[in-house]
Amino acid sequence: MASVEIRDVRKAYGTTPVIHGVDIDIQDGEFVILVGPSGCGKSTLLRMIAGLENITGGDIRIGERVVNNVPPKERDIAMVFQNYALYPHMTVAQNMAFSLKLRKAPKSEIDSRVNRASEILGLDKLLDRYPRQLSGGQRQRVAMGRAIVRDPQVFLFDEPLSNLDAKLRVAMRTEIKDLHQRLKTTTVYVTHDQIEAMTMADKIVVMHDGIVEQIGTPLELYDRPNNRFVAGFIGSPSMNFIEGKVKGSGFETASGLHLPLPARPGAADGAPAVYGLRPEHIALDPNGIPVTVKVVEPTGSETQVFVDAGGQQIVCVFRERVTAGPGETIKIAADPQLVHLFDAKDGKRLIN
Repeated sequence: MASVEIRDVRKAYGTTPVIHGVDIDIQDGEFVILVGPSGCGKSTLLRMIAGLENITGGDIRIGERVVNNVPPKERDIAMVFQNYALYPHMTVAQNMAFSLKLRKAPKSEIDSRVNRASEILGLDKLLDRYPRQLSGGQRQRVAMGRAIVRDPQVFLFDEPLSNLDAKLRVAMRTEIKDLHQRLKTTTVYVTHDQIEAMTMADKIVVMHDGIVEQIGTPLELYDRPNNRFVAGFIGSPSMNFIEGKVKGSGFETASGLHLPLPARPGAADGAPAVYGLRPEHIALDPNGIPVTVKVVEPTGSETQVFVDAGGQQIVCVFRERVTAGPGETIKIAADPQLVHLFDAKDGKRLIN
């Protein structure tokens, strides 16, 4: 196992920069997830760690060694891809053993490592099958097993669950997290799915347009996002954003809607701002603000309700059942300690 240090790493294709001076510290044994929308640079950064992309500037260190010019096979990493990349003419056991055979490892060592990995992943009864005889989840476990047998310093996962159905993705999230807790191998995982990031990571790196917006634990990013982008990306359903201005110790919209703030914001009175409120932090309250119901989406344990509040759409998530229908009025309220405020121009957080 080893730590991974990324220092001022930059990447450009010709004259077009795509990664702009990224700095990330990944501790030995840590599970770190790079998350962000398509095109943010997360997969490119992962491929640079793997050695599959050249670095335009900066340094990547794995353990004590700078690996900028080290070939991928000599970096002591193992990568799991989105498309499994299994050899169709090889059995499960042969796929898992292939990298060890290329190294000319002794047969006894190969058999030992393959058996250990297959037991960890529940593949011991499938070793004689071919990839075409496996389900999507089983194929993904074989790809993971092929990485495990190498006993690398670092695991790299490139959106490994994207090809699986929703139910299987949930199951595989648990399996990968459990695997990490047992092996304690440093892991860097790329996904565009913030639910995967929140449920699996020790630390999340939120990327956008080739820069790092924020680094922190899942709950740090959820509770105290540095800016509007992170606030909107982390959390499902996404945070509500209401435009208006600072008014005294509160917030006021153009339609005259008054909303509470937890503290005096770091902005002048009358300054334009954006009020952030998570759907799950809104409650039904007979003394609250009257809003008009637009759409009701029951999901069983929760009910999502889209409402109109002074011309601005707000999404609410209620644990209780909601009997009101479209066009009807309900009253809602939010705990001031759970709201957020962002600068209208640069999106930076205004409440400490």
